[in-house]
Amino acid sequence: MTSEFSGKVAFITGGGTGIGAAVARQVVERGGRIVLMGRRRAPLQEVAGPLGGLVVEGDAASADDVKAAVAQAAAHFGGIDILVANAGGHGIGELTQTSDQSWRMATHLNLDTAFVCARELMPSLIARKGNIVMLSSLAGHFAGPAVVGYVTMKHALIGLTRSLARDYGRHGVRTNAVCPGWVRTAMADEQMRMLADQYAMPSIDSAYALATRNVPLGRAAEAEEVADAVLFLASRRASMINGTYLMVDGGASAVDLPTIAFADPFPLP
Repeated sequence: MTSEFSGKVAFITGGGTGIGAAVARQVVERGGRIVLMGRRRAPLQEVAGPLGGLVVEGDAASADDVKAAVAQAAAHFGGIDILVANAGGHGIGELTQTSDQSWRMATHLNLDTAFVCARELMPSLIARKGNIVMLSSLAGHFAGPAVVGYVTMKHALIGLTRSLARDYGRHGVRTNAVCPGWVRTAMADEQMRMLADQYAMPSIDSAYALATRNVPLGRAAEAEEVADAVLFLASRRASMINGTYLMVDGGASAVDLPTIAFADPFPLP
């Protein structure tokens, strides 16, 4: 337990599972308070209840819902110092496989949630000299196969991060992004089950091993490791960091793809 975030209130979207839940736990462990917003109350309450946090049920891409959440947070805690824009979801499919509805859903889940929350929370963040941490992805810099919606929106989050950093830095509000690679979460587990089925692997652990075989650290991250990066950027220790992104990918983005064959000439199992 530390007092690093004493007196600080963090507003976290997608805080019921995975990275968002890990961030929530760490904020409280370090002396802060949390507001969790999402469409499913049960998982949010499961995380926030033991931590003394506030749960606000609603759509983080809805201006009305977020305004109501900000009002509740102000009444409960006095205001908001940190926005962790963690809500997201997949945009699965190649271009010609992606319907208008799928594209809109990818935009809604990954980009609109961050944009709307940042806009509605900005007055509180300016007043309290707060900051924003966006959860982008390795997919915000590189394209995975057949996930055009996800890749596009995670790239867009980097643009949103830079735009807010430029416009609101003079108001004392920093905006940065964290870009994880593979992280052991429930959502990633689903993808690993698909990969395990594809190659008749005995477990998702085998699938994670295959997916990270060319990552220099040779493994996926844990949610707590990504949360460490988020809390660093949100802390006073990052007081001069604005408009940038932090890769949390085990070195995946350092790999020169055309040379993989020289180190691993048989890439498929």
